[in-house]
Amino acid sequence: MIFAIEEINNSTELLPGIKLGYQIYDSCASVLVALHVAFQLSNGQDPVFYRGSNCSQSGMVRAVVGESGSSPSISMARIIGSLQIPQVSHSASCACLSDKQQFPSFFRTIPSDQFQADALAKMVKHFGWTWIGAIRSDSDYGNYGMASFLAAAKREGICVEYSESVSQADPQRKIQRVADVIRRSTAIVVVAFADTSDMRILLKELAREPLPPRQWIGSEGWITDSYFTSFSFCAGAIGVAIQQSDIPGLRDFLLDLSPSKVADSSILTEFWEDAFNCTLTERVNSNRGVCDGTEDLKTLKNSYTKISQLRMTNMVYKAVYAIAHAIHNAVCHETNLTTQCDKHFRLESKKVLSELKKVNFSQNGYPVSFDANGDPVAFYELANYQKSESGVIELVTVGYYDASLPKGQEFRINKNITWVEGRTQVPVSLCSESCPPGTRKVLQKGKPICCYDCIPCPEGEISNTTDSPGCFQCPSELWPNAERNACFPKPVEFLSFDEVLAIILATFSVIGACLAIITAVIFFHHRTTPIVRANNSELSFLLLFSLTLCFLCSLTFIGAPSEWSCMLRHTAFGIIFVLCISCVLGKTVVVLMAFKATLPGSNVMKWFGPPQQRMTVVFFTFIQVLICTVWLVLSPPFPMKNLTTYKEKIILECALGSAVGFWAVLGYIGLLAVFCFVLAVLARKLPDNFNEAKMITFSMLIFCAVWITFIPAYVSSPGKFTVAVEIFAILASSFGLILCIFAPKCFIILFNPEKNSKKYLMNKNSL
Repeated sequence: MIFAIEEINNSTELLPGIKLGYQIYDSCASVLVALHVAFQLSNGQDPVFYRGSNCSQSGMVRAVVGESGSSPSISMARIIGSLQIPQVSHSASCACLSDKQQFPSFFRTIPSDQFQADALAKMVKHFGWTWIGAIRSDSDYGNYGMASFLAAAKREGICVEYSESVSQADPQRKIQRVADVIRRSTAIVVVAFADTSDMRILLKELAREPLPPRQWIGSEGWITDSYFTSFSFCAGAIGVAIQQSDIPGLRDFLLDLSPSKVADSSILTEFWEDAFNCTLTERVNSNRGVCDGTEDLKTLKNSYTKISQLRMTNMVYKAVYAIAHAIHNAVCHETNLTTQCDKHFRLESKKVLSELKKVNFSQNGYPVSFDANGDPVAFYELANYQKSESGVIELVTVGYYDASLPKGQEFRINKNITWVEGRTQVPVSLCSESCPPGTRKVLQKGKPICCYDCIPCPEGEISNTTDSPGCFQCPSELWPNAERNACFPKPVEFLSFDEVLAIILATFSVIGACLAIITAVIFFHHRTTPIVRANNSELSFLLLFSLTLCFLCSLTFIGAPSEWSCMLRHTAFGIIFVLCISCVLGKTVVVLMAFKATLPGSNVMKWFGPPQQRMTVVFFTFIQVLICTVWLVLSPPFPMKNLTTYKEKIILECALGSAVGFWAVLGYIGLLAVFCFVLAVLARKLPDNFNEAKMITFSMLIFCAVWITFIPAYVSSPGKFTVAVEIFAILASSFGLILCIFAPKCFIILFNPEKNSKKYLMNKNSL
């Protein structure tokens, strides 16, 4: 401070012609002493030794630099603030001092602990630590600072396993208890928001017994103190530190001390005698010799002469210059490129206070200004304890935190960091291991949010990020993979031609069609024989043709559904089956009419001859064509993706369009089949060796049985098996018709030709 004041007093630009005076007080880091000093400064009743006669010697001071600690600064600010005396602290960083309602005249060149707390929280978050311990000084600095840090840590999703306070005034048993908490904890990272004296007490206690590896994160209150490099377990500690500075001329000023200058100050006298282990004046009962005047400060190697890492010193330097600039702005003005200052201006402290709020200058490359809360722009270095090649632990700057940069860019690391136990990998400090994609976090009951279990996502849901709080559904046409961390298109399923089931059904379809064609060829070759002519060969050939189409119709149900195939498969099936049943019905009626015609006086056959039979088939088939046409016009079948039957796959199927149309087609087929069955039952006992009614009865019995069982099977079969059931019903009923009606006749034609005669046909008693 003296160096800065003398530099200002010798300046021709800042306060030219005006000298600044000062008084220095030692508060002994005591709140009570600081209060006493505050009253003395306010009253101006201090016994002061004035070395010159140029001082105004006015009672009240114009500004105060100090205090070093937050608690003494708070006490002083409450007194001198009411008198509008500006106070600029170089070291009091408590966030509470930013409250201008309580401390209207308080300024500082050190950043507020609110910025430090944010920087520490961002650092912890940056390295992925979510489970930490917290240690603080039991003072305004530690309590307010830790409160700000815990709030910032909570915003970043960081959990605190424990939060303990320490103080050098604490009894040994409390210090020991806090040390035991650190030893037993599971958190690897310990954030210490404390000052040097309190940390010394704690680390001494921890050094008494082996300490598990702990990654220390320090506040600026202790991280730069070289004392802590003596603790081996502090190697790898990292924290925020006040920016280093270079003050030109300071070293020469410090070394420019002579015994005569030292003797004028009791503080310097004490320093000189301790540094050189001698006394400036002879004293009784002194074990030290008298200083002989050959003492040279340049030979000293202590913190006084070591100015390579000036940090807080620069804060004092900037505080003095800030006050000087405020006074300059109050009493000086520019005229014709020169600066004129009014030496006789009666300067009041409130004027200095108002000007101090507006100062904005740069000194030695370091900007100085204050925001509305009296705080400077926050800038911290990131300091890391690293072990050198010689084994000595040194403090190395590895990055910085600049609050003036855009959000997300404040935190920078530009050098490698050494971690606890000399590791190069970032230590892990988590309450629970991260949940991989495919799982979600479930909090453990009664524990912080960082303690959780990892639960696999439910069926149909995924999580694609680490530590996902929940899972989400895949879109309707997608399904999770086995790991449940991504959605993939669902497999599309339909009765494909390359499936075993489809191949079997298609094979039977072709076999049935070939069987019908072979039967037709046999019948055509033996068309003049009695067994073919006995039961209306024309209807037989039409029935064989319709059966061939029935077998081939089942092939339309195989393959991917399309708009045309969906309309074709149902309507073609309905029309062909009605054609088939109409032919069977015609043959049944022919049998009945044939025996009615044998009765005396009956001419019924002329009313049901071949033309009428053809008209009957056409009429019944036309009704089905009409039903299918109405169905196709109003609401035809269409291809659709069935997403409900199976969650994990898509079923391609034909929607009915109109269920009424579908069941009307089936119902009409069933009605004709029942009618045909009834007629066949009535004709089954008519005496005739070639009576088809028995065979038609069996065929219709099979037909009705197949389609009655088809209904529940069709409704309950899932996916492609619905189509398979439908094909099976078509094939089963078609095979029933061809085997029951035509197989016996083909057997006689091929293997019992002797029975294929008119004589055998007319022999009613031989079977």
